[in-house]
Amino acid sequence: MTISNAVREDVRTETDPVRLVHDPLGRLRPPTFHSPEAERQHRKERLAGALRIFGREGYNDGAAGHITVRDPIDPSTFWVNPLGVSFNRVRVSDLLRIDSSGQVIDGDRPVNPAAFCIHAAIHRARPDVMAAAHAHTKYGLAFASLGKPLAPLTQDACAYYGQHAVFEEFGGLVVDSEYADRLARALGPHKALIHRNHGLITVGDSVDAAAWWFIGLDRSCQAQLVAEAAGTPIEIDRANAELTAAQVGRPFIGWLSFQPMWDDIIHDHPDLLD
Repeated sequence: MTISNAVREDVRTETDPVRLVHDPLGRLRPPTFHSPEAERQHRKERLAGALRIFGREGYNDGAAGHITVRDPIDPSTFWVNPLGVSFNRVRVSDLLRIDSSGQVIDGDRPVNPAAFCIHAAIHRARPDVMAAAHAHTKYGLAFASLGKPLAPLTQDACAYYGQHAVFEEFGGLVVDSEYADRLARALGPHKALIHRNHGLITVGDSVDAAAWWFIGLDRSCQAQLVAEAAGTPIEIDRANAELTAAQVGRPFIGWLSFQPMWDDIIHDHPDLLD
């Protein structure tokens, strides 16, 4: 068996990460939980950690930006960061749980109306989505102004090949439910959306994956902007872009790629668990 064929066989299996890393203790696997309450706590901790990581990445932009995760006990509700709290300071105890009408059920801070509209529409349209992320980043904003999809210029960019869309509409703040529904329809079955003149949105089956897909997408936007400014970049051909997407664009890879970032942030900022 050639290495190429071995890789092709490996990417067909979503539930066997041991084929990617030697992992006798099962540490590098998404966790399982003994109760919905334990899963809720885990999701909240990862949400607070992802927000801190966004802050470390420089994604703070005034009051803009939000990450949500569906509640495992009442999936019609989701957790989100409060309005006006720096990503760098969000703690588990700061998080809000809001219902499908935008009412705060848990927490005592205000919610960002745009966060509610965008995420409520996505969670409503995509029952498979556990978490979604959006922020106003320098490179995401710049790339979104071009109104075009990401090109397969690098291995990292191939994670989004055939798995993202462009929403070719801009109507100011997303605080209208019909506008948000159109955005969710544009996302379709994909894991990422480039909202023209607005920025990036990513989704995943965990906070870990949604956050990593966002960070990777922003970095790939940066790489394409730099490459196009320097000259005429060479795109990866379709067959190899599809192969690479199957290798690096799987949900497990999104989850796995987040783990070193989680280790760093929890080591440096243990207070996020408060």
